[in-house]
Amino acid sequence: MTEMQKSLAVFSGSTNPQLAEAIAASLGISLGNVKLEKFANGEIYARYLQSVRGSDVFIVQSVAGSSVNDALMETLIMADAARRASARTITAVLSHYGYSRQDRKAAAREPITAKLVANLLQTSGVQRVMSIDLHQGQIQGFFDIPVDHLTALPILADYFKAKNIPSEDLCVVSPDVGRAKAAKKLSDMMQADLAIMHKGRPGHNRAEITALIGDVQGKVCILNDDMIDTGGSVVAAVSTLRSRGAKDIYVCATHPVFSGPGLERMANLDVAEVVVCDTIPVPLEYQTGKIKVVSVAPLFAHAISNVFSNGSVSELFDPDFAL
Repeated sequence: MTEMQKSLAVFSGSTNPQLAEAIAASLGISLGNVKLEKFANGEIYARYLQSVRGSDVFIVQSVAGSSVNDALMETLIMADAARRASARTITAVLSHYGYSRQDRKAAAREPITAKLVANLLQTSGVQRVMSIDLHQGQIQGFFDIPVDHLTALPILADYFKAKNIPSEDLCVVSPDVGRAKAAKKLSDMMQADLAIMHKGRPGHNRAEITALIGDVQGKVCILNDDMIDTGGSVVAAVSTLRSRGAKDIYVCATHPVFSGPGLERMANLDVAEVVVCDTIPVPLEYQTGKIKVVSVAPLFAHAISNVFSNGSVSELFDPDFAL
């Protein structure tokens, strides 16, 4: 591990230091030393307190939380500082890719913020991006640099397999048509049935289920999504599954955004469990009830190790190879 400690440097942004620590521990190295502060007017300051000259620098950050804009700006500033300090390569390890939901123009005069973020990352000096369960896979095409798109589906599948629920009793449910492909992969991993919902949005951050394709009567349903924000879509989906005779319901998602009432809604939801990943921190006091957190740190660590050693990443972690 001496060579890895010498030339592989993993640094954490301020939004998810627990994940960064776990990744470094999985790699068998110490987390890098970086000073992150704010000026009195709110501007962000970053300085590496160790040499990164000639190092492969990996910046772990979750572009999420109440200060999502600060998280993004901090990532850009850390990348710029690493570039000016002569790092050999700079990889942004984004456990949550902020602004990913605006990946196309759904209405006139709208921005495409997922593309804007891609442009900003590249301009700052980022030479590679590593993320997990992007809102849409097409976001990879917004970059002119390599993108390693990991998936938490195998981790979630292993979690539910450990419950030893008979596969004939299981049904994986997609909350909308856009998530159907990922839900199909999870259902194949679980050897379970598949159901697909059609979701409409009558307003901003509002959702309603207008149709359900598939039979959930008497089934143990696993509702799978890439993220849970305010939780409105999940509440509507659970209500629909209950009305259609679901025996029991589990909810799982990669990104626990939990904005506004989202955290309380999930903590009090009429389901067996809400299983999420640690891509975004979940307060410890909420992890003792229905909300369960599984770690993606070993997955990121494995991917970082493979990138560092010029090994294959796509064959191991890309969603298209998840089976």
